[in-house]
Amino acid sequence: MATMKASRTPSGASAPATASPPRAGTPADFGIEPISPQRIYQEVASQLRRNISEGKLKPGDKLPPERNLAQMFGVSRNTMREALRALELSGLLELKLGSAGGAFVMPGSSNAVVNGMRDLYFLGAITPDHLTEARVSVSAAVIRMACERMTDEDLALLEHNIALAAKSDKAGNFDERTKHHQAFHVLLAKATHNPILLATTEGIMEITRQFVKAIGPTEDQTYTLPSRRRLLGHLRKRDAEKAVKEMTSALTKLHQGYMVKAAGVPPGVPATAAAAASAPVPARPPRDPKPATGRARTRSAA
Repeated sequence: MATMKASRTPSGASAPATASPPRAGTPADFGIEPISPQRIYQEVASQLRRNISEGKLKPGDKLPPERNLAQMFGVSRNTMREALRALELSGLLELKLGSAGGAFVMPGSSNAVVNGMRDLYFLGAITPDHLTEARVSVSAAVIRMACERMTDEDLALLEHNIALAAKSDKAGNFDERTKHHQAFHVLLAKATHNPILLATTEGIMEITRQFVKAIGPTEDQTYTLPSRRRLLGHLRKRDAEKAVKEMTSALTKLHQGYMVKAAGVPPGVPATAAAAASAPVPARPPRDPKPATGRARTRSAA
């Protein structure tokens, strides 16, 4: 039987074997992630953010004019303006107008945290129950740390805040009283000397402000001032557990009132608008019957 001979190439070498078809699969099978090109302004903002984090740009420093910055980065002025605006929204820069204006590096700020929480509230992602849980939990952590770190000056500021709230309450100025009550929580967070707890508290209080703005203040807050005075006494003694218990009791009572009042009020809708929308439409008075003229006509039922 004749034997088959391997085919030869002109050079005398054996022909290469046929290549196998490419293996099918998804990008994840090969450990590949799609590349999303970054916008130019984001790259500019990233470089400036890195310079700030590395200390090359310090709080209070004024950046070169927008035109000069655009030339340094090799981008358009619109792109440069967009990058500066992004950093302003992040709380890293302050943009001032006028002859003495410009872009200034901000000291540590919680603006980004506050803005983010406010956006979550307006998107409807934060409910009254979420707010209550967060306030109780964060306040407990704040009080425990404040009892370890607060100074006599911190205590004096809290005492002064309570006095201002009492003065506003006596004068019947409930808007001012509410502002002082809310400011108390920020002062207490400052007494921890922890920027993360302070930023978190400021964010939570911004949501609280928006929430109260939407539903209106509760009528019964006679318990708040006595509770604050008891809380201050516990703080002076550095009795964290009693202080936490006092704060938790007051916040729970406050938020129970808020949630009852908030029933049916969507996020971001002022209380007056919600009340107007939910008010029953007054019935129209019946019309006087008119005398029939001509032939009567019948209507088909709709």
